[in-house]
Amino acid sequence: MPGTRPEDVPVFILCGGQGTRLGTHAEGRPKPMVDIGGQPLVTHVMRCYGRFGFRRFILCTGYRHEVISNYFLNYAAVADDFTVNLGSRQIAFHQSARAPDWDVTVANTGPATMTGARVARAAARYMTDEPHFAVTYGDGLTDVDIGAEFEFHTAHRRLGTVLTINPISQFGEFRMGADGRPSFTEKPRLESSWINGGFFFFRRSFLDYLSTDADCVLEQQPLHRLVEDDELALYHHQGFWSCLDTIGDRNRMQALWETGAMPWLGKVADGGGDAGD
Repeated sequence: MPGTRPEDVPVFILCGGQGTRLGTHAEGRPKPMVDIGGQPLVTHVMRCYGRFGFRRFILCTGYRHEVISNYFLNYAAVADDFTVNLGSRQIAFHQSARAPDWDVTVANTGPATMTGARVARAAARYMTDEPHFAVTYGDGLTDVDIGAEFEFHTAHRRLGTVLTINPISQFGEFRMGADGRPSFTEKPRLESSWINGGFFFFRRSFLDYLSTDADCVLEQQPLHRLVEDDELALYHHQGFWSCLDTIGDRNRMQALWETGAMPWLGKVADGGGDAGD
């Protein structure tokens, strides 16, 4: 039996966040619609997947659902040239080479719905018999080879795989050398710690761990149960990863765009898998 191809895997993107710490950058729009290089952040997330052949996206919206809906409904007019006959009101869009060949479903999963329920509600509407699906957040970017992560996921027998990354310390760190003299590193990478980096893959039966009840939080009971059942594998990544939570995060991503150094679109970093908890 042939394996599942990336283009057949639905990718659920959690797009309900408000971005309350982003000030005017997110004013009146959900966080995934914050502008990076003239394009919404969520489209950069989609390109992280698109580089590796994933093309089915289900955007699980909530807060200001209509902002995301209107963007994708009018994507051709925003992204491409067009000609309009003012008398007949007929519009001809001139397809741009930039336009990706993606199927994008915008699913309104409710303004107060938690992450697990968003996935469960959208999956109930838009998944049929697909054996695997992906889940990620609408505010995180990485240079990981998502295709390799998916291969790792399908190779082991567990229900889920999560990308794990080394966090950056919030504080400077002092270390004592063998000679008793201290050294100082400002906000080092904590290489002995691994945290949830998003970019999940799940087998279909993981949906049994979720609920459509609005208070179902993916990162709480569902993932805790998965770990307790020894059904979660970790895919370690030490390359580029960043999430957009603050104005500083947004400015750093924008600076990368302006310099042309966009790791989430550039050279694929080395990744590695570990099926341990």
